[in-house]
Amino acid sequence: MHKSLVLLLIIYAGFSSELIGQNLQLKINGSNNIETRIIDSVSYVKFHKDVQSIEIEVDTLKHKLQSLGYIECKTQPLTRTNDTLFTASLLLGNKYTLIKIDYQPELVSREIIELISDDVTDSYFTMPFKSIESSLEFINLKISETGFPFNEIKLSDFEKIGNNQLKARLTLKKIDQKRQIDKIIVKGYEKFPKSYLKHYLKLKKGNTLNPTKIKSKTNLLQDLQFASQIKEPEILFSKDSTILYVYIEKNKSNSFDGFLGFGTNEETNNLEFNGYLNLDLINNLNFGESFSLIYKSDENEQKTFNVKIALPYLFATPLGTELELNIFKKDSSFTTVNQNARIFYQLNPKNKFSLGIKSTQSTNLLDDENPDPFVKDYKSNIYNVRYEFLLRQNYSRLFRRNASIDFELGLGNRDIESTKTSQVIAQLDAFKILNLNDRNSIFLRTQGFSLFSENYLENELVRFGGINSIRGFEENSLSASFYSLLNTEYRYLLSNSVYIHSIIDLAYFENDITSQKDKLYGFGIGFGLLTKAGLLRLNYANGKNENQSFKFSNSQIHISLSAIF
Repeated sequence: MHKSLVLLLIIYAGFSSELIGQNLQLKINGSNNIETRIIDSVSYVKFHKDVQSIEIEVDTLKHKLQSLGYIECKTQPLTRTNDTLFTASLLLGNKYTLIKIDYQPELVSREIIELISDDVTDSYFTMPFKSIESSLEFINLKISETGFPFNEIKLSDFEKIGNNQLKARLTLKKIDQKRQIDKIIVKGYEKFPKSYLKHYLKLKKGNTLNPTKIKSKTNLLQDLQFASQIKEPEILFSKDSTILYVYIEKNKSNSFDGFLGFGTNEETNNLEFNGYLNLDLINNLNFGESFSLIYKSDENEQKTFNVKIALPYLFATPLGTELELNIFKKDSSFTTVNQNARIFYQLNPKNKFSLGIKSTQSTNLLDDENPDPFVKDYKSNIYNVRYEFLLRQNYSRLFRRNASIDFELGLGNRDIESTKTSQVIAQLDAFKILNLNDRNSIFLRTQGFSLFSENYLENELVRFGGINSIRGFEENSLSASFYSLLNTEYRYLLSNSVYIHSIIDLAYFENDITSQKDKLYGFGIGFGLLTKAGLLRLNYANGKNENQSFKFSNSQIHISLSAIF
């Protein structure tokens, strides 16, 4: 019992000593009340666990005060007032608020100096004393961006030129020759397309070494679908070479988008189904190429087949090409075949321009006993210019794209039995997500199409309606020579993988063949669920024109699944 009691007392004494050690107090005074108030305004840590921590804090505070202009600040020996209180004294001295710095423009350009000072001449500049450290770091960074990463810059020859001003000289020592990128090595995804290094990231051998620009350029990898940056780039310096290492990983970028829609036929009151398949294959050959296939069939006996191939940076040039084939068949009325060929230039990760030609051939399938005066064989060639903009938000698992613009303008001729008609086609597809906060957002999308011509054929009009245009209507059930629509959704995230949203769609269209002008409305609700298979979406929408009342029998249910593999 006696030994146990002694052991408990020893443990208690050690525990009490530890508690006392963690509550040592520091008090720092100036030479007078004014200096003490200045010290208190800078703030310092007052409670410490040991004496060494106190000494470090006093030294840290001294350097803070010196950086504020009290360069003559001195410390007095630390004194122990009692068991827990330590007192330090600092003599601040005079405060210097301005500094005049002489420099040589051939070593540091005036343009760089003007970025940090408003008072600059060809031989000196002035600035607040408290800004010296950050300004020297900025100058050093700008010089390193010119290819000299190992330069040394400092202030020397300090002089007093007044009660609150100093004078100094800016000196620069370049201890290495100018550096350039001699070699670029990709780690992680060794088959990353070399053309993307040169034209997309604009990184190539012979470039002046600029660490700041290199970092900003490699960050652009996050805007690619098929690759991303694992970690920041690294630079290996040797005596006679500079090697840049870029760390990249290959992402899953192929996607499958399937859609199933069903509604009630107004004439037969039977349930009818429609749907489509959209397959995108991206960078499977490690050239950054893309292949797209769309097949769509709906209850109006309309079928669409579309295939598109995009080949970027052909022959190691900044130019790429797109080839597209679209076949549309409407029951036994007509078949239209569109062939598109474009040359595009990717200005930067967000902006893309292209020039191309669209060749169309449409065939009338109706027999002579049931002619339609507005369905005829025709051919057309339309020369077009296109602009595309894409802004990503990669932090979102559900909505990876924040904004997009796709605008195309075409000019050409349509031929019907040797009769030429000049035509102009304009179309727009754009959207934007307004993020209100982490859970609430508003989705806005606008689409438009306009065909300007002296006369029109049924088999050249655009067709719209359904999940990808105005919801609440059957797929491709509407035809128009002009239409404009607005899709809106208010989205609320229930979690990182589930959201619900409203549906409010508005549209206006004109059909110059039937002289029809009408306003359309679509209202409904929907939800999205991110599953292991992909993003599952379900929409319920009811559509009407301005002269109709709402009927539940006109409702459409759209189910789609988007998967990435």
